[in-house]
Amino acid sequence: MKMKRYFAPDMRQAIRKVREDQGPNAVILSNRQVSGGVEIIAALDYDEALVNQALGAHASPPDHAAGKTGAAAYAETNNHEEPADSEADAPWDFSDYAAARNDASSLEEIQKELKALRNFMEAPLLQFGWGEMNKIQPLRANLLKRLMLLGLAPALCREIVDQVANAGQMDNGWAASLKLLAGMVPVADDDIVSSGGVIALVGPTGVGKTTTVAKLAARFALRHGRRHVALVTTDSYRIGAHEQLRTYGRILGIPVQTAGNREELTVVLNHAQDRKLVLIDTAGVSQRDLHLTEKLSSLSLGEQRIRNYLVLSATGQSQVQSEVIRSFRKAGLHRCIITKMDEASSLGGTLATLAQHGLPTAYIADGQQVPDDLHPARAEKLVKHAVSLMQRNQDTLAEETLAFNFGGMVANAHA
Repeated sequence: MKMKRYFAPDMRQAIRKVREDQGPNAVILSNRQVSGGVEIIAALDYDEALVNQALGAHASPPDHAAGKTGAAAYAETNNHEEPADSEADAPWDFSDYAAARNDASSLEEIQKELKALRNFMEAPLLQFGWGEMNKIQPLRANLLKRLMLLGLAPALCREIVDQVANAGQMDNGWAASLKLLAGMVPVADDDIVSSGGVIALVGPTGVGKTTTVAKLAARFALRHGRRHVALVTTDSYRIGAHEQLRTYGRILGIPVQTAGNREELTVVLNHAQDRKLVLIDTAGVSQRDLHLTEKLSSLSLGEQRIRNYLVLSATGQSQVQSEVIRSFRKAGLHRCIITKMDEASSLGGTLATLAQHGLPTAYIADGQQVPDDLHPARAEKLVKHAVSLMQRNQDTLAEETLAFNFGGMVANAHA
């Protein structure tokens, strides 16, 4: 088995050198960051039995990175820097290499590299696998690409496509995929404007809680009369925090009450028992605030049924949205309201987050106009809007990204 070391400014150019020199059957044995670029060791006529024979006497437990593919394995094994070898392009034989590094620690290191990078060593084959899927399963490949452009995570894309793979035509497959996605997004069938109740809007700072309170209050007042609405603020942390809600209250003709703690909130709610709708505007709390539950504890009144609605911005990243939901669920959540729909460049990630956590959405807000820019949530309309944003932005995905996400699927399917 002949091995050769290659040097290039980046990984893509290094892999290209390997392909040009040794062809598509070459196997990448290791890679590392060096001064000025990356170094790859590749082999032709790779014989795993030979490697195991040389390393078997010093076998070690699999490294924690073993089995990882693509960028994950590369990230874990690409964090050290060593000077480039002056004989970077000289071919050499594996037996010489093993003899030169015959001490136990070196052999163990070799074995760890081989195990941890085995899948990433074949990174060019991921591109080949994605290309093969494009040829033998064009409908599947196109659906995966579109769903990724929608903003969905690869795992959810695969889950959806697996269920519509027999759609036959692209248009049918795409329509079936969107219908399936809409069925995964939970929406609430209850309506605050119709049913009323004691509602608290909770969430991080800056997501639009106060404006949403004003929209709900205005809609309810238009239908039932303003004397049936009560507005309460519990935000005693920020200077001037009450002023925005009080301004809305003056415009709507609805007084605003302040409750700085549990006892004050109990008194205020007791005085508002004759109101059909009580809306509580809470202080913004970071999902990482160690005292989040304590700050929202005043909303947990045994004698009062307060329903917490999480206000979530559509402009947030999926990971952040998930973190917000997990954190605020500790204080109890009833429904969700999605705001800033008009500012979002993509909606697929938000829909995927809601589907993952099973949190029903009651309303969406798509502007600052009170009360016009507030609408009951409908799953089909949310998906339709997500598709509209995708088409408007005309985003593209690099083939390398698609290959890393889905290129191994063909190989796994035939394993």
